[in-house]
Amino acid sequence: MEQLTQKLGSGQMMIQELPVPQLSSGMVLVKNHYSLISAGTEGSTVQAARKNLIGKAKERPQQVKQVLEVLKKSGLVQTYRTVMKKLDAYSPLGYSCAGEVVEVADDVTEFKVGDKVACAGAGYANHAEIVSIPVNLCVKLSPDADLSLACYNTLGAIALQGVRQVDMRLGETCAVIGLGLIGQLACMELQASGVNVVGIDVSKNAVNIAKEHCTDVAFVRSTPGIEEQIKDYTQGHGVDGVLITAATDSLDPINFAGAICRKKGRVVVLGAVPTGFDRDPYYYKKELELKMSCSYGPGRYDINYEEKGVDYPVSYVRWTEKRNMEAFQSLIQSGKIKLDYLTTHRFKFDDTPKAYDMVVSHSEPFLGIVLEYDTTKEYKRESIITSNSVQVKKVNVGFIGAGSYAQGNLLPNLPSENEVGRIAVMTNSGTTSKRVAEKYHFAQCTSSAEDLLNNEDINTLFVATRHDTHAKYVIEGLKAGKNVYVEKPLCLNLNELSQIEQLCQEKGCGVMIGFNRRFSPLTQELKMKMGDGKMSMIYRVNAGSIPADSWIQDMQIGGGRIIGEACHFIDMMTYMCGSVPCKVSASALPDPQGLNDTVNILIEFENGSTGVVAYYANGSKALSKEYFEVYAAGTTGIIYDFKKCEIYGRKVEAKKLSVQNKGQKEMLNQFFASLQDGKMSISVKEIFSVTKASFAALKSLQEDGMPVKF
Repeated sequence: MEQLTQKLGSGQMMIQELPVPQLSSGMVLVKNHYSLISAGTEGSTVQAARKNLIGKAKERPQQVKQVLEVLKKSGLVQTYRTVMKKLDAYSPLGYSCAGEVVEVADDVTEFKVGDKVACAGAGYANHAEIVSIPVNLCVKLSPDADLSLACYNTLGAIALQGVRQVDMRLGETCAVIGLGLIGQLACMELQASGVNVVGIDVSKNAVNIAKEHCTDVAFVRSTPGIEEQIKDYTQGHGVDGVLITAATDSLDPINFAGAICRKKGRVVVLGAVPTGFDRDPYYYKKELELKMSCSYGPGRYDINYEEKGVDYPVSYVRWTEKRNMEAFQSLIQSGKIKLDYLTTHRFKFDDTPKAYDMVVSHSEPFLGIVLEYDTTKEYKRESIITSNSVQVKKVNVGFIGAGSYAQGNLLPNLPSENEVGRIAVMTNSGTTSKRVAEKYHFAQCTSSAEDLLNNEDINTLFVATRHDTHAKYVIEGLKAGKNVYVEKPLCLNLNELSQIEQLCQEKGCGVMIGFNRRFSPLTQELKMKMGDGKMSMIYRVNAGSIPADSWIQDMQIGGGRIIGEACHFIDMMTYMCGSVPCKVSASALPDPQGLNDTVNILIEFENGSTGVVAYYANGSKALSKEYFEVYAAGTTGIIYDFKKCEIYGRKVEAKKLSVQNKGQKEMLNQFFASLQDGKMSISVKEIFSVTKASFAALKSLQEDGMPVKF
């Protein structure tokens, strides 16, 4: 299928052939008939991408700061990889479309193939022939719905959420500042609610259009005596509410809203405007209420709602983002709002770059820009063959998942193409799989894991997806007779672990997990000095906080931070003392959200060694992240954030690295060497024991710190 993409580095825009997006649980595949260009949001993105690096840096000072922090911590090479991954990526555009359902996931019941639908969501409702949409970002339409109007779905819902926030009653008056596409939609929705609408914009053309179609009165912002005219229109009271839909760096919209609003009125910010308003009208003179509007409505940015399809009860949350979209589509279908005039331009999908050129250059006036797709094309799934010439070797790899970590630490450290065959890449997003395949010289890219599992040339599978899919792909890879490398964690529960253990015994294939820290040069140095035997160990991790709504904290998707990350540090101790864990107890700092991410984990090993993982999310960012101490037979070793190692024996020895090295490259070197001789770099006994220890830590927390043996 074809999709519009843009490189953030060069600004290069193209329509290219990509794999059909993956159909995950709770999603539907939709063949687009129309999609809408949001000239404001997307125009800004395109304009920024076309700037040089200095221009990009000026627009994103916070990201520049993050880059400098990575440079200080990880060195030039890793920083370069991080930056170029962003700049060279094929970024999708678009977030509002309409079409017909061509495939549904097994657990989806409210949609069927052939349904007309309207879709929303950045990263989902892209400008592409086929899109994959979560059920709560997709609404069913009437069979006779006009899809060229339905594609206004996202912007209509955004405007409607602003209208709900301003909360006008029948007969009241609302001013809308900013008469672009969302402003015009908001005006229509307000009028449909029986509200008198005053439109204001800096553009005379926008004002004239609004006067004709969607406002009771409208003014150019520079009109002399505009405040008095609005006051006269409202019988001297001022407007009851103001909805700001403008996008500007100026403080004028927020201050002007305060000037024209009546006492105890309401101002709602929907557009991108600064809010450093004058205090007099808001505080002292009028006691105005200032509110912000959250995009499409409740549910936006909630992983449970958008990705898992968990709805909010209508009795508690009357208007979610999906119900806002449904209400908007109902207004169109009933004829209570008429959108036809908004579409000032239509472009065939193949001509989309021309549409963006017009948006960026403002070569002619525009409002709604609709893209039309060739719906006669047959929908089919197939992998994309790249231009890379790949020869099958003794070891041939396929990647399932190729996100930030894989692109920064795994793919750049693969052996050369003369040593290892690079066969195929699969990711959820066709844009990512295509770019990774091109950059790292894989023969194919796809959105179907079966294409890799059924490929007889691939004998080694890399799994670098979200945590909840690790076990699934490891199990399927082992069943297919492939060696499997999987990023941590191996799995999220004991049932999955049991299946993996059994398959390893039956199939005789190797499993490797990304416990890279044991391969760091400083770890190797310390291990050589300490040897095996009884040890006492402390691993302090200044982990930093992660929001409770992050997928990592979600027990079903990320498994939480103990399973998802603390396993690294348990493995480090396992390697250092040369024995596996057998008993674990844990205690956590009380947390109102129950995150268990500030925790002490006490581990006992079969050879009598002990260790404490002090994993803290409540520390200062100024402190380095990791600190490892080990004591044995009169010797003490310390590793400081994998930059420096000190060993205290008869004398003090020290080794310092120029940049942090957590062992990723060394780990992959040993993994591929093990594929040649058949002996895995980490024994399955250690992998399974470390995994069980992380599960035991959670169980101990659930049982008030009681020790858990396994």
